[in-house]
Amino acid sequence: MKKRTWLVGVAVVLALAGGAVVTRDIWNPQGAVAQAPRPNAQARGVPVITAVAEKKKVPLQVELLGTVTPIASVAIKSRLETEIVGVHFNDGTMVKQGDLLFTLDGRAIEAQIRDLDAVLVSAKAQLEQNERDLERYTELVAKNAATQVQLNNTRTQVNVWRATASSTSAKIENLKVQLSYCTIRAPIAGRASMAAVKAGNFVRPADVAALATIIQTAPVYVAFALPQNNLPALREALAAETASIQAIIPGETRRSSGHVSMIENTIDPGTGTVTVRATMPNADGLLWPGTLVRVLLTFREETAVVVPPTAVQLSQTGSFIFVVKNGVATVQPVKVARVQQNETILESGLEGGETVVTDGQLRLTNGARVTPRAAGAPAGS
Repeated sequence: MKKRTWLVGVAVVLALAGGAVVTRDIWNPQGAVAQAPRPNAQARGVPVITAVAEKKKVPLQVELLGTVTPIASVAIKSRLETEIVGVHFNDGTMVKQGDLLFTLDGRAIEAQIRDLDAVLVSAKAQLEQNERDLERYTELVAKNAATQVQLNNTRTQVNVWRATASSTSAKIENLKVQLSYCTIRAPIAGRASMAAVKAGNFVRPADVAALATIIQTAPVYVAFALPQNNLPALREALAAETASIQAIIPGETRRSSGHVSMIENTIDPGTGTVTVRATMPNADGLLWPGTLVRVLLTFREETAVVVPPTAVQLSQTGSFIFVVKNGVATVQPVKVARVQQNETILESGLEGGETVVTDGQLRLTNGARVTPRAAGAPAGS
């Protein structure tokens, strides 16, 4: 009896000991310490990328679309009905003013000139003869050895032959002008098109197609449409001589500079824009007539605070920026003036030198602690 009671007691002790071990394992899991929040994690704050608001001189400018147009363009056409006997330029080459382009057949005109030259010589000879007769009859009439009728007839013949000589000379001059049309030279310097007709073709003044076209390439115009709300700023800039213009060809790193030379005298009521034309020296030939270009029209320079575009956030009350100071992000309302060349220019809100958040704003609230790092810096730095 005592032995059985002793065994039962041992069994109860062992059962209690096992329950204690199980209870310790349940209330003290091994992962509990690892899952607890670490105090230093909250101290580091929300990781964000920051930049510094910079106060500097920035251009007040607008970006528009423009078209390159030539200042002068000449269509070469024939003034005679004749045959082309020579083409003296290569298609698409640069030509200088006065360069020989085409030679036309002028043999018929040359023959007419020779014919009239003979007529002129004959008229001058008749004129000389009648002038001598006029002088002689004048002396004879004074001596009463000839009649007044003979003198008057001789004077008439002098006038007739003088007029004949003058008319023939005029005809010869006209034919020489016509003959000069057989030699076609470049009226301006520029780039020639391909020759529409080659040697051996017969041409007429009534032909619609030009023999070739020459386009002036330096200087050139860049024409663009300016919104009417920018017109006062442009007029002020022109008066102050601070306006400048740059033309940028898509895919080209170089830029062409120039100046505004003309503002159209009316605003298009349909588009609300005014046509503006700029003169570009284009000494390097960068701008090609007919090219569509980006136009940067600068009115003046002004001092303003600029931030990266990603720093500016929008809310129902307007634009704002998270400003970081002493590890705390604070909401700062701002007023944006404009965005240009990957920079947001502020009208008000910042003084310059502030550290602003450019990435990570979605996890921020006003007064949140942050861990800032500059753009491009490795995480944890």
